[in-house]
Amino acid sequence: MQRIGFLLKVKEDKIEEYKAHHAAVWPEMLDALTRTGWHNYSLFMRPDGLLFGYFETPDYDAAKAGMSKEEVNSRWQTMMAPFFEGLGGGHADEMLVELEEVFHLD
Repeated sequence: MQRIGFLLKVKEDKIEEYKAHHAAVWPEMLDALTRTGWHNYSLFMRPDGLLFGYFETPDYDAAKAGMSKEEVNSRWQTMMAPFFEGLGGGHADEMLVELEEVFHLD
């Protein structure tokens, strides 16, 4: 199982709305994530909007490719794009700053 950590930056004036959307993620989005291999997915955010995400997957490349083919992911990413800094017109799932795992306690 691969463990993936990543960073994104939510605009400070959009933090509360971002949290509200994630309190009610669309059921079809949740199904797509599970179906394409995204497990134990968590998001953590500092008060300034720096977002740390974590998930586990058997195959990161396959998980990304699977979600890229999901229509619901396209709708979700388009809706969420205005919430982030530094995407340059892209979608957050295409702009993840992946972090190197340096320690894991089994």
